[in-house]
Amino acid sequence: MNIVRDVLCWVMIVFVPASLMAADSGVGMVRPYGTARLNGAAVEQSSAIFPVYLVQTSSASAMKIRSSGSSVTVLPDSLVKFEDGAVSVEHGGVKLATSKSMVARAGIVSATPASSARTEFELTDVDGTVQIVALKGDLQISNGSVTTTLSEGEQATQQDSDKTESTNRSEKKQSAPAPAAKRRTVAFIVAAADAAAVGGLALGMAELAPSSRVISPVTP
Repeated sequence: MNIVRDVLCWVMIVFVPASLMAADSGVGMVRPYGTARLNGAAVEQSSAIFPVYLVQTSSASAMKIRSSGSSVTVLPDSLVKFEDGAVSVEHGGVKLATSKSMVARAGIVSATPASSARTEFELTDVDGTVQIVALKGDLQISNGSVTTTLSEGEQATQQDSDKTESTNRSEKKQSAPAPAAKRRTVAFIVAAADAAAVGGLALGMAELAPSSRVISPVTP
């Protein structure tokens, strides 16, 4: 009995603080798919992430961040800063699923869920052009001076800097797919990483190519 009691005490000491940290919206956990970088250091297994940490993925890797009520998939070839209740995209893109109104930013542009209901959306920033796709739920899009509503199933394009003339184009879609190349690549990476548990990641990566058959989208 003494041994059992001691074991239970150590379990509580080790795991209770971790669970309290995970409940804090400012702390999360990351899981890499392929070799990615966290604050400049290569990471190949699950790790804690704190506000102002930088996540960097290559063209052959992706990263999933989980925090309280939110999940963020960092797409391939991206540089993203994790913040308290937000992610800031330096370049590349992210896909968010949140019930905590997590915000995504790129330069002067921000995308915020319009309600506390579960919302899913994507934000990419390529060469100063920001594209936002509302996959589930409505968004509030701001460029620092003007705020507009982006309804579910719509997408908008803006510039990430006020140095150039900003645009705000929204067009109704039957569906709101992510950019095909990014979606195909991240879907393959995640599928290959999951298959690595039984078959090895290297075999999956060897098949990576722009012409690869599309695999079902990643669900954060």
